[in-house]
Amino acid sequence: MDKSKLRLLGRIRYPEDLRRLSVEELPELCKELREDIVDELSVNPGHLASSLGVVELTVALHYVFNTPYDRIVWDVGHQAYGHKILTGRRDSFCTNRKLKGLRPFPSPMESEYDTFTCGHASNSISAALGMAVAAKKTGHDDRHVVAVIGDGAMSGGLAFEGINNVSSSPNDLLIILNDNDMSIDRAVGGMEQYLLNLDTNATYNRLRFKFSQWLHSKGYLNDNRRKGIIRLNNALKSALSHQQNIFEGMNIRYFGPFDGHNVGEIVRLLRQLKDMKGPKLLHLHTTKGKGYEPAEKEATIWHAPGKFDPETGERLNCEPEGCPPRYQDVFGKTLLRLAKENPRIVGVTPAMPTGCSMNIMMKEMPDRVFDVGIAEGHAMTFSCGMAKDGLMPFCNIYSAFAQRAYDNIIHDAAILNLPVVLCLDRAGLVGEDGPTHHGAFDIAALRPIPNLTIASPMNERELQQLMYTAQLPDKGTFVIRYPRGRGVMTDWECPFEEIEVGTGRVLREGSDVAVLTLGPIGNNAAQAIDSLKAEGCTTSIAHYDMRFVKPLDTRLLTDIAHRFNRIITIEDGVRAGGFGSAVLEWMSDNGYHPEIIRMGLPDEFVEHGKVEELQKIVGIDIESIKNEIKKALAHDAD
Repeated sequence: MDKSKLRLLGRIRYPEDLRRLSVEELPELCKELREDIVDELSVNPGHLASSLGVVELTVALHYVFNTPYDRIVWDVGHQAYGHKILTGRRDSFCTNRKLKGLRPFPSPMESEYDTFTCGHASNSISAALGMAVAAKKTGHDDRHVVAVIGDGAMSGGLAFEGINNVSSSPNDLLIILNDNDMSIDRAVGGMEQYLLNLDTNATYNRLRFKFSQWLHSKGYLNDNRRKGIIRLNNALKSALSHQQNIFEGMNIRYFGPFDGHNVGEIVRLLRQLKDMKGPKLLHLHTTKGKGYEPAEKEATIWHAPGKFDPETGERLNCEPEGCPPRYQDVFGKTLLRLAKENPRIVGVTPAMPTGCSMNIMMKEMPDRVFDVGIAEGHAMTFSCGMAKDGLMPFCNIYSAFAQRAYDNIIHDAAILNLPVVLCLDRAGLVGEDGPTHHGAFDIAALRPIPNLTIASPMNERELQQLMYTAQLPDKGTFVIRYPRGRGVMTDWECPFEEIEVGTGRVLREGSDVAVLTLGPIGNNAAQAIDSLKAEGCTTSIAHYDMRFVKPLDTRLLTDIAHRFNRIITIEDGVRAGGFGSAVLEWMSDNGYHPEIIRMGLPDEFVEHGKVEELQKIVGIDIESIKNEIKKALAHDAD
C-alpha cells in the first residue's frame, strides 16, 4: 500500500493531532487506519481480527479523552494495534513483535499511553478501578479512567471480582464492553447469552440516558439521589422486561447496546458519559475482523493468521513440505485416539479448543469436550469434580495461563490426588508473544506440590506415550508440559506403551561429562553433541533424557553421581527452582557433590522475539550448549 495515500493518518503522530480533526473526518480516518493495520500485518504477523474490530472505538477514545493523562486500560491487548499506531508508534509499528522492536502487547515500559500490563485476560476492570480510586486520592479528580474489556474476558472470574468491587467503591469508572460474540474461539457460557439478551433493551436505555441528562441539567439528580433512583428504576425495568440487568443490579449504570462501528455515535456517547458521576458500563456491539472480508468470515483463523496477501486474502504457508507436526496437533490427535479407547476420558479447555487442537476431539465427540471460556481456575476445579466422580479429564491450559489456576491445582487436585491430566501447552519460550506468554515458571511452581507427577516429552512419540501413561489407573494428578510449535519427527505415530513413572533414558553413553535434559530442549543438546563429534571432539559425552522432574529417576541419578564429576542440566524453564535445582538438591541430599552447571532461563523476564533468537539470548541454543560442554571438558582435563 502506498503510505502517501493515507491522507489523514499520515498527519497523526499523537492523539492531540487526532483531536484537530472534525467528527465528520473520523470515518475516513478509521478506513485508513484499518487499511494500515491490514497492510502491516500481512508481512509482519500478529493479532489481526481483534484490532480491526475496535478501530472506531480506539479512534473515539483518543478523540474524546485527554490521553495519556486520562487512562485507557486495555484488557488482554490483542486489540491494541490501532492504539499503538495513534500514539507515536506508527513509524516503528513494522517492528511489532520482533526482537528489540515494539512489544506484542501494551506495556507502560514502552509508552506512557499504555497504562497497565496486558497479555492475560480479565484484569482491566480491577486495574482501572485501582487507578480511578488513586486519582481521587492523589488530587487528580479531573482524571478519567476507562476499562475496555471484551465479552470473552468478561467471563473470567477476575472480571466479576472487579465488577463487584466497582459497585461498592466510590468511583467514576467507565467500563466499555466490546461485545463481538468472540474470545479467540466463539465465546461460551451464560454471560454470552446474557449479553445477547440485553439487546432487547436498547431503546429503553437510550430513553433513560436522555432523561437522566435532563435531570442533571435541571439539578434534580445528585449522587445521593442517584442510587435510590437506580434501585427504583431497576425494579420497574425488571417488572417491564421480565429480566434483571446484572450490571444495574450492582449499581453500575448500563448503556447499550450500541453499534461499535459508528464512530460518530461512539464519540457522542463518550462525550455524554465522560463526566457522569458514578460507575457506568457502555455496551458496544462489534464485528471481529471488521472491514476485511476474510477476517469477518473466519474470525478464529484470522485472530493471528500469519503472513497473507492483503489483496486476495490468501494466507501464505511459509513452512516447507514434510515438516514435523506441531505438538498441539499431536496432542489433539492422540487425545481423540485415547478417548475412543477409554470412555471415561473427557477434554476441558479454557477458551482454547483450536489453539490447543482439542477441536479435533470436539468435532468428533462434541459431548465429551468442554470449552469453559476464559476461566483457568474453573477449568481445573471443574476437571477435578469430574475426576472425583469417575471421569478421566484431560485439562489443557497454556502454561502461562495456568499460573491463574495454581491454588486450584493444589487445593482441588493434588490434596485428593485426583486422576486429572493437566496438559501445559506453550511451556517454555513461546516467541513473539513475549514475557506474559512464556511458559517459564511451571516447573518451579509445581515441583514443591505433593502428589504431582510432572513430565516433559523430548519428542512427539514421547508425548503420545506420556498421555497414554497418564490415563492408566492409579496415576493420580499427572502434569505433562510441552512447547508451542513443531516437533522433530515426521514419523511420529506409534503403538501406545506405558512409560514407567519416574524413569529416564540413556540416549548416549559417555564417561567424561553427563548432559541431563528435560523435554524438547534435549534435541538442542543432542545436536550440540553431534556437532562436537563432527568437529573432531574425542572426549566422551553422555546424554540422558530424564523425562520426569517429579519423581526423578533416582536409579539413573545414582549411576550418574558415581560416574561423573561434571554434570550439565538443561531445561526450557527458569533455573531458579527448576529441573536443575531438583537434580542439585537430590545430589546434595544423598551425599554426592559433583560440579553441576544449570542451563535454563535467567532470573528475569525474557523479551519477545523468535524462539531461536531468545534461546540464544538466554543461552540454551545449540551453540551455547556446545560452549558449555567444551568448558566442562576443558576444566576436567585440567
